[in-house]
Amino acid sequence: MNAKIIGTGWELPAYEADNDYLSTIMETSDEWITERTGIRKRHLAKEETTTSLAAGAAGKALKASGLKAEQIDLLIVATITSDTETPSTACRVQAELGAVNAVAFDINAACSGFLYAIHTADAFIKSGIYKNVLLVGAETLSKLVDWTDRSTCVLFGDGAGAAVLTAAEQGGVTAQAIGSDGSRWEVLSCMGRSNHNPICQEQAEAGFLQMNGQEVFKFAIKTVPQCIEEALKQAGISPEEVTCFLLHQANKRIIQSVAKRLKQPEDKFPMNIDQCANTSAASLPILLAQMDEQGRLHPGDRLVLSGFGAGLTWGACVLEW
Repeated sequence: MNAKIIGTGWELPAYEADNDYLSTIMETSDEWITERTGIRKRHLAKEETTTSLAAGAAGKALKASGLKAEQIDLLIVATITSDTETPSTACRVQAELGAVNAVAFDINAACSGFLYAIHTADAFIKSGIYKNVLLVGAETLSKLVDWTDRSTCVLFGDGAGAAVLTAAEQGGVTAQAIGSDGSRWEVLSCMGRSNHNPICQEQAEAGFLQMNGQEVFKFAIKTVPQCIEEALKQAGISPEEVTCFLLHQANKRIIQSVAKRLKQPEDKFPMNIDQCANTSAASLPILLAQMDEQGRLHPGDRLVLSGFGAGLTWGACVLEW
């Protein structure tokens, strides 16, 4: 049995911060940001939380799937911006939805999180342990970035995307490849709060998201094509047989470079980075759900999903819609 997507949903905060707005609070410009990243605006949470965005996207995915919340066996939320250290965001979303029969937990694999969640769900479904799985990627990255650091804060946005997967004899996920390299964790990281026990004299504030942009770029344009090629080899198909490639929306130049290395036309690489910016684990499911809603995905389409992020982590999967 394969894990087949039967419903998707997405949710974004109401407030839209375009590049012109950012130019009023820091030294930057719409031209500078757009030229280097492809981003024109991002959504920032105000009243919304990671949990509320996740629950909103998950509810829409459930409705689209035709399943009821109590039919979900497993609920996974991929996030690095949980509202609480404990419990998990997944447990809070479970409560919001009334998914009383689901096992719920979070995955922290940064921008690769949704791919890791698909990999996990597919394994549970193939083993026969669970049948119906709800996956969510949700982030409020605006609380992790330093809004005085224009090299990072302009890149990120908030949002959530979700997908319901069920066991199917045909279609669905046909191949996967994921990996990680913890030796390079400092390239993209965010330190947590320091130890507050009685013998610790110095207590530092929680850190902001730090990134070596050049290293991330070089890592992405090398690793993502390799990962995709590995997954395609497992699936027994060529890049030319893929309907479209849905990549983590981190930077327009990275996506263009991956397309070039795979020798595929850019129009096979849909983007929403101009409207959403980098939403980490939410990036792929938002793009997937928006394409689904727009009627751009059709039965039999062969899709490749691929992401990369802090860890360093990466992943790709091949699926039939």
